Amino acid sequence: MLFSFSGIVKKHLQRGGKLGYPTANVDIDQNTPDGIYVGLATIDNVAYHSLIFIGKPLTFDEFDKKAEVFILDFKKDIYDKFIEVNVYKKLRDNIKFDSKELLIKQIKEDESQARKYFDNLLQ
Repeated sequence: MLFSFSGIVKKHLQRGGKLGYPTANVDIDQNTPDGIYVGLATIDNVAYHSLIFIGKPLTFDEFDKKAEVFILDFKKDIYDKFIEVNVYKKLRDNIKFDSKELLIKQIKEDESQARKYFDNLLQ
């Protein structure tokens, strides 16, 4: 494991859902390393495969550092729930994309890499 963090899932702009990737937003220590990662998110003692973004949403010209956790194959409302996240592997650095469409294309690739990571663990 690279590192872990935890907190209460907060409502933010709900942009992830509009992009097709709803995320659990959690406040994070500013010293936590930026990047896109794979890990496990635990809610109510159940661990879920996750894709994790840590950093400033540069594509949208935002400067508040945050953690956004996209839980694979998950459709529950978890606002105000406690979440614990264990981060296992970095996929890439946080970068700014020229358009929302290019960001979505990259997120799809990140999701594919995350699924391959977990599939390899289960073999």
